[in-house]
Amino acid sequence: MAITTEQIKKLRDLTGGVSVMQCRKALEDAEGDEAKALLLLSKKGAEVAAKKQERTLGAGIVQAYVHSSATMGALVELNSESDFVAKNEAFKALAYDIAMHIVALKPEYLKESDVPADALDKISKMFAEEVEKSNKPEDIKKKMLEGKIASYVGERTLLKQPFIKNPDQTIEDLIKAHIQKFGEKIEIARFARFSVLDK
Repeated sequence: MAITTEQIKKLRDLTGGVSVMQCRKALEDAEGDEAKALLLLSKKGAEVAAKKQERTLGAGIVQAYVHSSATMGALVELNSESDFVAKNEAFKALAYDIAMHIVALKPEYLKESDVPADALDKISKMFAEEVEKSNKPEDIKKKMLEGKIASYVGERTLLKQPFIKNPDQTIEDLIKAHIQKFGEKIEIARFARFSVLDK
């Protein structure tokens, strides 16, 4: 099956600009099926990100987003391996999108391991009472409890939240796609959200 330029362009747009060659290869491997090609690129992005995990971050930017109401905003520090990537307009746009996402979805933590143990205990107790009321077998109750805790924590964890511009992709997936695009390790170092009169 011949892959068209339009198919490649559309796939590049959907992936945030993964290279033409990678998009072409994914479309060829998926026999022109866009959904399969997206899945292949997503898996490839995860593999690339895993390989680059041990690399050292040596550059980055701090990006701000202030809502049009001027009553809320966010700062995000996004790191890369080199200045070459950190100064790239697509990298700056990624940081801006993440800052905008933070303003909109109000994450409390960067990653799941940042959730304090005492907060996890409270969450666990809260859902344990709810799950105990069900008439399910114990093994099902255990899975229900784990699922509820994971969902609750995920909603409050930046990397696990669905990206505001593309809910089919988490922030973590977005970062992995950009690692694949730039060929460097990229990581959110920290973030802060501000809102007028918030304490």
